[in-house]
Amino acid sequence: MMGFFCFLLLCVFHFYLLLSLASGARNLSSSQQLQQEQSQSDDDEVGLLLAFKQSSVQSDPHGFLSDWKADSATPLCSWRGLTCSSDDHVITINLSNAGLIGSLHFPTLTALPSLQNLYLQGNSFSAADLSLSNITSCRLETVDLSSNNISEPFPSRSFLLSCDHLASVNLSHNSIPGGSLSFGSSLLQLDLSHNQISDTALLTCQNLNLLNVSTNKLTGKLSDSLFSCKNLSTLDLSNNTFSGEIPSSFLAKASASLEYLDLSSNNFTGKFSNLDFGQCRSITLLKLAHNALSGDQFPVSLGNCQVLETLDLSNNKLENKIPGVLLGNLKKLRQLFLGHNHFSGEIPTELGKACGTLQELDISVNNLSGGLPSSFTSCSSLVSLNLGHNQLSGNFLSSIVSSLPSLRYLYVPFNNITGPVPLSLTNGTRLQVLDLSSNAFTGNVPSGFCSSNAPSTLEKILLANNFLSGTVPTELGNCKNLKAIDLSFNNLIGPIPSEIWSLPNLSDLVMWANNLTGEIPEGICINGGNLETLILNNNLITGTIPRSIAKCTNMIWVSLASNRLTGDIPSGIGNLIKLAILQLGNNSLSGQIPAELGKCQSLIWLDLNSNDLSGSIPSELANQAGLVSPGTVSGKQFAFVRNEGGTSCRGAGGLVEFEGIRAERLEKFPMVHSCPSTRIYSGLTVYTFTSNGSMIYLDLSYNSLSGSIPDDLGTLSYLQIFNLGHNMLTGNIPDSFGGLKAIGVLDLSHNNLQGAVPGSLGTLSFLSDLDVSNNNLSGLIPSGGQLTTFPASSFEGNQGLCGPPTPKLSCPQSPPQVLEVTQRYKTQTILIALSFGIFFGIGFGTGFSMDYKKFPIIGRRMK
Repeated sequence: MMGFFCFLLLCVFHFYLLLSLASGARNLSSSQQLQQEQSQSDDDEVGLLLAFKQSSVQSDPHGFLSDWKADSATPLCSWRGLTCSSDDHVITINLSNAGLIGSLHFPTLTALPSLQNLYLQGNSFSAADLSLSNITSCRLETVDLSSNNISEPFPSRSFLLSCDHLASVNLSHNSIPGGSLSFGSSLLQLDLSHNQISDTALLTCQNLNLLNVSTNKLTGKLSDSLFSCKNLSTLDLSNNTFSGEIPSSFLAKASASLEYLDLSSNNFTGKFSNLDFGQCRSITLLKLAHNALSGDQFPVSLGNCQVLETLDLSNNKLENKIPGVLLGNLKKLRQLFLGHNHFSGEIPTELGKACGTLQELDISVNNLSGGLPSSFTSCSSLVSLNLGHNQLSGNFLSSIVSSLPSLRYLYVPFNNITGPVPLSLTNGTRLQVLDLSSNAFTGNVPSGFCSSNAPSTLEKILLANNFLSGTVPTELGNCKNLKAIDLSFNNLIGPIPSEIWSLPNLSDLVMWANNLTGEIPEGICINGGNLETLILNNNLITGTIPRSIAKCTNMIWVSLASNRLTGDIPSGIGNLIKLAILQLGNNSLSGQIPAELGKCQSLIWLDLNSNDLSGSIPSELANQAGLVSPGTVSGKQFAFVRNEGGTSCRGAGGLVEFEGIRAERLEKFPMVHSCPSTRIYSGLTVYTFTSNGSMIYLDLSYNSLSGSIPDDLGTLSYLQIFNLGHNMLTGNIPDSFGGLKAIGVLDLSHNNLQGAVPGSLGTLSFLSDLDVSNNNLSGLIPSGGQLTTFPASSFEGNQGLCGPPTPKLSCPQSPPQVLEVTQRYKTQTILIALSFGIFFGIGFGTGFSMDYKKFPIIGRRMK
């Protein structure tokens, strides 16, 4: 019986064991199936990603996608640029700024079953196929294709319209001309800025809360379709060419949720007072700057905008008085820009009521008079104050401005403020920029700057064009954060303190047109900061140019002209690859011109006139011809004083830094009257060659240079002013000078040049001033070009020259071979001049916009 019972238990045990094994087998089979399905899914996504890489990426110079390969040892979700969900499906692809080059094919990407976010900005993709996959439904929510090379019109069946979950799309900074930009109701944000879109009919909004179409080519009047944008909170239409009047009810009918509206930099006209702001419950930012809005009144309804924080009406034609009561009642106003209009009268006291929140105030370039009202003492949050270019006067700087606790940026140039620079301004520990240029300040430069125990934040001190006297205070050396000092056009004396030369962050040292003495110390840019501009011309500085200037590797503009410098020109200047302007004229420098100057890769302006330089002209000066790239001195304010008095003037003229200087003050400067006839031109430096440039100004006149003129100088195809006069040069005028296609002034006078005037000079279509007088030139002046149109004085002092315009209208019979050469040049002159005339008639660009033939700003003869 017992045996039977044991046998029964054994059977039951085996039965349960079989059940357990069967169950385990089923569970194992189910798990394996899931793993197989997951593996299959991973393989599918890997295949789609590799298909995208193969079809869309032609070049991956940085190896960003190096682990995107079928046999990669890296798991899929660890591939660079991928983010996966918790169940290991790709939900985000981020290839931004990867340097990829190619042509986008969207079907493979949108076939990824869980892809929600796609970031491809900052590459060089064009658009090949922006349609969707037909394998799976689109799950995309965010797409960023900004800053690529998409230049094709958008197709009608793109992802914009077909992705039902799409919420945010950024297509900015491409060259999209338009096409079909229809999109679904799910889209909330669309950025099309910085493209080439011109059709205003494309401006639809549906449920958008952000629409940015700034910096395109939209024209005409504002589209009525924008009135239906009931959900918009941000609308940016700036930097287009919209014109006409802004519809008076545009703002009143706008979305009740509209917070940000930018219509700046268009061509809108009409009376500003005609606008109806309605209830204006939500607008926090309104920009209407850089239009042509006019009128002497503001719309009363603007007062309803009680949540307005930023109001920009600058660069319009608004006039009369600033409406202080209306603006002062905008209790949340943080930024107010009214500059570059025609406002007149005094700054209204009521405007100070906005001081509770006001952080930036710009009322510059108007016709305002008086001072700053005492109500502004309550502007405790004011960070930036720009009052420049008005007619302000009085003591408001010491009584009001000095007490503003948060002020960091103070601009008051070009006003009528007199007396000493207020010492109280030096007490501000937060002040970063102080610009008091072009006023009538007298007395000394205050020594109290940066004298407190608190760390100084002062970065710029601009006191140019005043009537300050005394010495440069050594205490400025305590301002360890100083980046720029401009004390030019004053009456300062004495040396520049060594403490200033040692400032660790100093980049701009500008003190020209004073009576400064002393020497430039050896050790600049070693013990101190790395200078970018060193402008000390028209002083009384002595000594030599320090060898350590070669360490100033960030230097772009050096002007030491019209001082009393001696010694040679350091060859180490050739190490300054950013140097664009080098002015050392009117000193007593000696020795040879360093051939190393030919290594200056950015040099476009070289003025060494009126020194004691000797030796030959190094051909290396032309080494960078066709290699100079633009950029290093773009945007600098300049004035060029051009000498037009012929041989009675020393040098071709002078280039001066002109930031913060009044034109009428420059006109009285002795430099302008050193020549019987001068002309002043002013403006901003702008390169008009985009690549392959060359030097544009070369003045080596009034030295003792000898030897022949290097042929290589004829390769300076962008050279505009070229003066080698008053030296001891010999040999022939190089025929290669026919390559100086942009030349306007060519002076080779008062040398010992011989031979014929090259016929190639007659091909120079823009040559306006030519002087080859007082040499030993001979032969017939080539005809057929413009050489015969210059006055006889251009050729006088050459006994052997003949033919018009010289008094010797005919020449002795030349040998046959000479006649043949002359005839060849005559034919060449006509043909080349014709070809250049056609070329420059289509598109002319040389050097800077300081080209005196094209850009006279002041343009006044001084006699």
